Amino acid sequence: MLKEARLQKAGVSVYTVPTDTPEADGTFSWDSTTMVLVHLEAGGKRALGYTYADASTAKLVDTLLHQVVLGQDAFAHGAILQSMWNTIRNLGGTGVATMAIAAIDNALWDLRARLLDVALVNLIGKVRDSIPVYGSGGFTSYTDDQLIRQFGGWKQQGFTMMKMKVGTDPARDSHRVSTARDAIGDEPKLFIDANGGYTVAQAIRLAKIFGEEAAVEWFEEPVSSDNLIGLNQIRSRVPVGMDVAAGEYGYTAWYFRQMLDAQAVTVLQADATRCGGISGFLDVASLCWAHNVSLSSHCGPSMHLHVCCAVPRAIHMEFFHDHARIERMFFDGFCEPEGGSMSPDLSRPGIGLELKEKDTAVYRV
Repeated sequence: MLKEARLQKAGVSVYTVPTDTPEADGTFSWDSTTMVLVHLEAGGKRALGYTYADASTAKLVDTLLHQVVLGQDAFAHGAILQSMWNTIRNLGGTGVATMAIAAIDNALWDLRARLLDVALVNLIGKVRDSIPVYGSGGFTSYTDDQLIRQFGGWKQQGFTMMKMKVGTDPARDSHRVSTARDAIGDEPKLFIDANGGYTVAQAIRLAKIFGEEAAVEWFEEPVSSDNLIGLNQIRSRVPVGMDVAAGEYGYTAWYFRQMLDAQAVTVLQADATRCGGISGFLDVASLCWAHNVSLSSHCGPSMHLHVCCAVPRAIHMEFFHDHARIERMFFDGFCEPEGGSMSPDLSRPGIGLELKEKDTAVYRV
């Protein structure tokens, strides 16, 4: 049994990958996605963790690695994490600072599991063998034909839930949502995500239309997730059976607690590449347990697979088109969904991923 394993090497890399087509949601458009990836080495094992964030995040990651992480015992994970939080105190405890911590924290979890030669889900404590996923895309920049092809493809792959973007053009959203419903038929569940693109009044009016015309069961971020009063107003007025979800922009346990105290959502979302890593995600899972509220992960399916199979309130994961595409390209060990669910590969230690360094060099910044 290893008593300690000093962190001997650490590094950070940045990769920018163009999207396959231009993409947009209710409040933003983009043509590339950036990954900030951390490698840690201790006890003869090499681990990785990552966040999806601006390239500038890597500068802070490098500072934390050299000021806080290197030379520490990998099994003193909690102490390292607290030191990182103390170090960013004067930088602001959200946004880029928290995403920098997330990338390192995720690598620390991967490293500890590799040092013990166990899959991460077994280190945390498995609750389930697999977790349902929902296909996520349907960007507002898509034509109707692109939307139909994407959703039809997911249905053929066995996905039972699919999510599309709305909010760029509220007057056309009813048509787009009905198009998506026609493409998948009656059985799969249809989710929508406005990314804060509506007003409270618009969201309440459109929720009724989406429910009646397309049986929408999930309304994500109808207004900004900072508008907790507005979310509560919408939650109390949507059709019966329609969830209101938000939380992807939460960075700290205190923020998630405020969302729950405000009764802003019926499903809380969290992102381990933003909310302080897997450690932060576990904090959110505990809050969901205490409040008896369901939990769903945001984006980055490979980073959430093990932890979502280890927390009781998790109901599904987001299989986001961009991130699934990147993770499939970047990592050996990427777990493909089967029958609409993902299962961790228990034969691979840690999160089970190895960077395809030769294949990804072209995207390195």
